Amino acid sequence: MIKRLKINKRFLLIVMPLLLAGCQLVKLKEQKMSSELSNNIETILTHSNLSNQTTSLLFLIDKSQSYCLLHSEDCVSKLNQYQYIDRAQLYSSASELYLANAMKLEQSSSCEHALKQGYSNQDNNNKAQTCIDQALYMLDKSIRYSYMYLFRTEDSPQSRVFSLRQSQVRTFYNYALSRLMTLQYSKSHFKQIPVGFSIGQNQYLFDFKHYPALEKLKIEHLKSSYNMKFKGLQTINRRDGFGAEFVVVRDSKPINQSKEFIFNPEEHYQNAQDWNIYTAKYLPITVIAEPEKNSEQQILTTPFLIRFFDPYQEDSATVDGEQFKISGNFSVPYGLWLADNNFGALGYKKILNMGENSAMPHLFMIEPYQPNKKVIVLIHGLASSPEAWVALTNNIMGDKVLRDHYQVWQVFYSTNMPIWESRYQINVLLKQAFSRTVPDSESSHDAVLIGHSMGGVISRLLLSQADVRSSVIPLLSDDERKFIYKYPSIVDRFQFEPIPNFSRAVFIASPHRGTAYADRWFTRTVRKMINLPGDFFESLKAGNLIQKTSQAVKLGVATIGPSDLSDQSIFMKLTSEIQPQTGLKYHSIMGNNSTSQNTELMSDGIVPYKSSHLDLAVSEKIIQGGHSIQETPEAVYELQRILREHLQ
Repeated sequence: MIKRLKINKRFLLIVMPLLLAGCQLVKLKEQKMSSELSNNIETILTHSNLSNQTTSLLFLIDKSQSYCLLHSEDCVSKLNQYQYIDRAQLYSSASELYLANAMKLEQSSSCEHALKQGYSNQDNNNKAQTCIDQALYMLDKSIRYSYMYLFRTEDSPQSRVFSLRQSQVRTFYNYALSRLMTLQYSKSHFKQIPVGFSIGQNQYLFDFKHYPALEKLKIEHLKSSYNMKFKGLQTINRRDGFGAEFVVVRDSKPINQSKEFIFNPEEHYQNAQDWNIYTAKYLPITVIAEPEKNSEQQILTTPFLIRFFDPYQEDSATVDGEQFKISGNFSVPYGLWLADNNFGALGYKKILNMGENSAMPHLFMIEPYQPNKKVIVLIHGLASSPEAWVALTNNIMGDKVLRDHYQVWQVFYSTNMPIWESRYQINVLLKQAFSRTVPDSESSHDAVLIGHSMGGVISRLLLSQADVRSSVIPLLSDDERKFIYKYPSIVDRFQFEPIPNFSRAVFIASPHRGTAYADRWFTRTVRKMINLPGDFFESLKAGNLIQKTSQAVKLGVATIGPSDLSDQSIFMKLTSEIQPQTGLKYHSIMGNNSTSQNTELMSDGIVPYKSSHLDLAVSEKIIQGGHSIQETPEAVYELQRILREHLQ
């Protein structure tokens, strides 16, 4: 008996700790700090689950996350009945629940089909219509509850400035407003922003006071900036803040694709609107929605006022009587412009005379014209396009100082033209563009001209004063002389006058004295594939460019652009010693992909240092790299330095 008792005691000593451990409710389990941070930060927008804060509240009403993702209305109603829940917690969780429900609806097959194929309003019982209307209802609720959390709880937004939850709810608000506007546009496809719209019994009215140009604007599209990502655009430059970000695509004249060559554009374009000058088509918009009545009971039903802002013009707005930083996306409109126009492919097609490509240069304003900002004009190089300037343009948008003080104009031209003809046509185009600026404004003077490669050579001649007409005559072919006698104004192409609106220039990898690379066997082979855009000389007589260059016409001075870049070309013999006008500040940036620091041997692989070097440059930057040096971070940083220096 005693022995048996001892055995039982031993058994109890072994078993009891296990039994007691089984009763323990709380146990310590260490986890990685990154997991804990992730759990605290993640919401329905970043993860498939609701945030920890919302999940914790659902525990109080004994409802699962899966249930509330389908029945947000019921869950919010039960949370409202739970009298001990803090109102701020209730409002923030309600905004997330309604947003989650809207997202789930949008991902349903009927909603997805409607959004991809186009919304149909013909049948009131249509599943797609019902789906989108339900999603709009949920988004409307999310906006109203998130607004109440941000502005109608005991703590002010300023007192919660370091609150993670406030940052999350601000994102709920911005995203819900973005989806609300996008879905509403998908329903109506309005060509002009209306006075407002209704979602069930709730109204939204538009206010254009801060962006009056939008009120009567004809538009092609309204797109959210949140779901766009661009290959080739390394950084999306945006300003974080309050409000939803959009791109409005303005209904504007199409890009002129005519192959007609205009010998005298000033005479031809009697109507100024016919010039190939394009104001910004892709406009960044920031939208804020706030209630007309402000009590907590009224916010759920009162009309909301949707206010439009231009993020280039304003970086803050008054909301509920206080000033707040507003969001803005500057890269997405620019990326959309590049993606829609496919300039990279067009640049190659232009030089090879392929497809429908205009023979005349074009000027594009990247943002809406601002009289209070200085102008930067960018001119690309051979077989290139505005895509050559992606890194620089995007950097300007991301640098607040540069963004606030500069606006970018991009020139796109046919690089198979003789360089002297491109210089003439771009000169006339830029003069016309500057004539449209407000007189004596920041935009009308002290502009900066930046050119790469062939564009740098053109830029130097746009800023120079020289007359080489007498030197041209002996170099003309017999056929060219015949045209000169009949059309003597042709020779005026060789009288250079500087454009007075510029006071600084940057020449990047520019072969001012030509390059032997243009005469290598493979470049000569490529040159044989390139023609002047149509019969260049016949176009001077007939005013059109339909036929290819006649082999019967002997060329002397008028050769294709790539041939002009040869260090042995007539063009280089005429122009290589012409320097920018006295008093103009200019800088040189060039690449060196050799291992030598000897200026006689340095080259970017295409243009030697001694061709790019200018004795009177204010600064000269040599960067390790090849010919497309303008795309490198070092070159962008140097350009950033020069542009900031220019402001001083």
